[in-house]
Amino acid sequence: MSPTIRPRRLRQSAPMRRLMAETRIHPAQLVLPMFVAEGLTEPRPIGSMPGQVQHTLDSAAQEVERAIEAGVGGIMLFGVPQEKDAVGSGATDPDGILNRATAFLAERFGDATVVQTDLCLDEFTDHGHCGVLATDGSVDNDATLERYAAMAIAQAEAGSQILGLSGMMDGQVEHVRHALDAAGHLDTAILAYSAKYATALYGPFREAVDSSLGADPRNGDRKTYQQDPANRREGLREALLDIAEGADIVMVKPASLYLDVLADVAAASDVPVWAYQVSGEYAMVEAAAANGWIDRDRMIAESLTSIVRAGADVVLTYWAIEQAQLLGTMGLGSMGGRA
Repeated sequence: MSPTIRPRRLRQSAPMRRLMAETRIHPAQLVLPMFVAEGLTEPRPIGSMPGQVQHTLDSAAQEVERAIEAGVGGIMLFGVPQEKDAVGSGATDPDGILNRATAFLAERFGDATVVQTDLCLDEFTDHGHCGVLATDGSVDNDATLERYAAMAIAQAEAGSQILGLSGMMDGQVEHVRHALDAAGHLDTAILAYSAKYATALYGPFREAVDSSLGADPRNGDRKTYQQDPANRREGLREALLDIAEGADIVMVKPASLYLDVLADVAAASDVPVWAYQVSGEYAMVEAAAANGWIDRDRMIAESLTSIVRAGADVVLTYWAIEQAQLLGTMGLGSMGGRA
């Protein structure tokens, strides 16, 4: 007997599949992470992230122009200083590379895109940790909160519209919110990297920001403050704590290996939920594609679609410009998404 119910009817052609897509992506759902380095006269390629560079101020401005033209929703800035110390002094220096780049780009493009900044000490400390150290070498949570508050004010004054709290210190959202409000920065939003896992996928990022921990995770780790990859419920707990402390947006990082956590957070959250497609996710796809092992374009589109399908409202991705341009060419939502 022939089947009566035939789901394949809705998959019989490309136009039919496009019409029936449950998940659609809009360029404005993509945010471009960017690295701006001190002391460069021209962009410096990042070896473990083919196609990505450490920018000069001028090349960063050119890249932001490209992102705006493509319809990308915003940019996330990371600073790469020349000098580091134990407390990350460059992070709060108004003339430090991150604050200088933020002011430079916000003045030029703040009305056309959302300028965002990473709020963490790891790029600025000579030990490479995300906080200041206690005498026993451990990361001092509460002393680090004071540094985060100073960073938040410096970044807000430089023109950052969203502060990406990525350090995973307990109480960081509440502490920074109070500091911002007391300084009159009531409209500066907080993006809490709530469920941020201690993953091997951060390796290329350490090269990108010249981390003092080094690209090899055996040189050090952040397992006392970033989450254990074995834990799922903990990710939701952290997100709910950050929401209760006043986070405007919560983040799950990385994205691809943590789609279950992303789905949990998205189902429970009453604020926007973002996800970060991190350096290792990018590097693996690019490396496999370079060897001819996978279809690069299909893999990128599928990976982004899966992240949005799991519940992300916005995705930070190094492919933001490329994919936004592709979506514009194909018609919004052709990859999947919410057009």
